[in-house]
Amino acid sequence: MTPPRRALITGITGQDGSYLAELLLDQGYEVIGMVRRSSTLNFERIAHIQDRVTLVPGDLLDEVSMINVLREQRPAEVYNLAAQSFVQTSWGQPVLTGETTALGVTRMLDAIRIVDPGIRFYQASSSEMFGKVVEVPQGEGTPFYPRSPYGVAKVYGHWITVNYRESYGLHASSGILFNHESPRRGLEFVTRKISHGAARIKVGLDRELRLGNLDAQRDWGFAGDYVRAMWLMLQQDQPDDFVVAMGETHSVREFCELAFGHLDLDYREHVVLDERFMRPAEVDLLIGDAGKAQKLLGWTPEVSFSELVRLMVENDVNMLRA
Repeated sequence: MTPPRRALITGITGQDGSYLAELLLDQGYEVIGMVRRSSTLNFERIAHIQDRVTLVPGDLLDEVSMINVLREQRPAEVYNLAAQSFVQTSWGQPVLTGETTALGVTRMLDAIRIVDPGIRFYQASSSEMFGKVVEVPQGEGTPFYPRSPYGVAKVYGHWITVNYRESYGLHASSGILFNHESPRRGLEFVTRKISHGAARIKVGLDRELRLGNLDAQRDWGFAGDYVRAMWLMLQQDQPDDFVVAMGETHSVREFCELAFGHLDLDYREHVVLDERFMRPAEVDLLIGDAGKAQKLLGWTPEVSFSELVRLMVENDVNMLRA
């Protein structure tokens, strides 16, 4: 009997990490999650599977710790999902964002090169790399024009992955994921802020929700669908880069309309525009072309935009009522 495949996930306690861990467990993997030694670790998203995964200490800021994790755990696949992943924070902490989101990728790739170049590597690239878009929709060949320190760091992480793939022959793939949300999204992200804010108003805990640019447009999908694309990339014979997106765009205003409407509320009576939540430089129109992923990986999303909003709102209402 062949032993189960082992996969290492950095950022396992995040939204994507938790969904990916579930998927890999369902596929029969042994799942190892790399977590930082920190006093504020939140295991809430993986509490229901924590007894089925192995958590090990490691840090993207410390290459030696990653070499040790790879030597001790011997994973066949590594999914690098850890990053300083909030765009707004990257303006206040640009250097830390560069250390984790950019150089952290290099440290992990280098650790793989040293310990076992046969390990398959997935890098979480981002649609924020396109930033001030030069074409619509955006595909794998669209030039990058990042508009935040986070976007800039992600471009570095993306290109260093390509470099290690081409220079050392690593099976290293990047998923250029467009915005993907879920009930497990952090409260600092606008989608969850809206679903949670609408739920609080519905149950009588709040009267208003303060937001920034309602006209910002994004291509939003469901995180559970997107982690399936990550896994599919590492099952291919050849490594490559893939855009993962819904191929449709919606405004923050539309998200508000659906979220509040699902609770029989009119967002216009509750949403207040607040300058504090405006970005110094806004991304224009992000809409992805996932044709290559659909053709080569056989990937298709299962949860629609309106279904995603409904899932998030209902989850927040149930949580607040509980």
